[in-house]
Amino acid sequence: MADHEHEHEHDHDHDELTEAEAQAEAERLVRKEIALSQIRQYGDPALRMRADEVESFDEELRKMTERMTALMHDADGVGLAATQVGILRRVFVCTLLDEDRVLVNPVVTPVGKETESEPEGCLSLGPIRVPVERHTRVTLAAFDAEGSPVSLELEGQDARVVQHEVDHLDGKLMLDRTDAESRREALGLLRPRLVLS
Repeated sequence: MADHEHEHEHDHDHDELTEAEAQAEAERLVRKEIALSQIRQYGDPALRMRADEVESFDEELRKMTERMTALMHDADGVGLAATQVGILRRVFVCTLLDEDRVLVNPVVTPVGKETESEPEGCLSLGPIRVPVERHTRVTLAAFDAEGSPVSLELEGQDARVVQHEVDHLDGKLMLDRTDAESRREALGLLRPRLVLS
């Protein structure tokens, strides 16, 4: 999931930047471009496939999730599912309550019936943002990279992030959960990219 709030921190006037700040910003943008080039983009079949349960909590899993966490940060994201890097395993990384988390075989359960529609972005859908209705409160049961159980109660943005990432593991995109008009507009922007790439 894309972190659009974070992007605006970097939108201030470049005339005010010192040379060191300008260099750091240029490097951040290059890292972001490289990271996004490693994340599967809309049209890639992996994004529509359901991921398989993880059965072994091994060194390979730990290395994969470390790489995914670095990619997520470099791409200015707050969540990244394994399917977005072409790995069909039920794993995602995200930042919850300002802490990086690895969540394996996650199960999200809504708490109550309250929902809220907010614009969402996705690292696999470029600059597209569409309104998506999600439960405002959820519980999350999962495992960490070592296989220890994780149980969290989440609300607001954190609840939204985990619902978005679990959708990825089920082969669903935010386009599947938005209204018809927003989907049509988004596809109008995405389809020309498919033809050109």
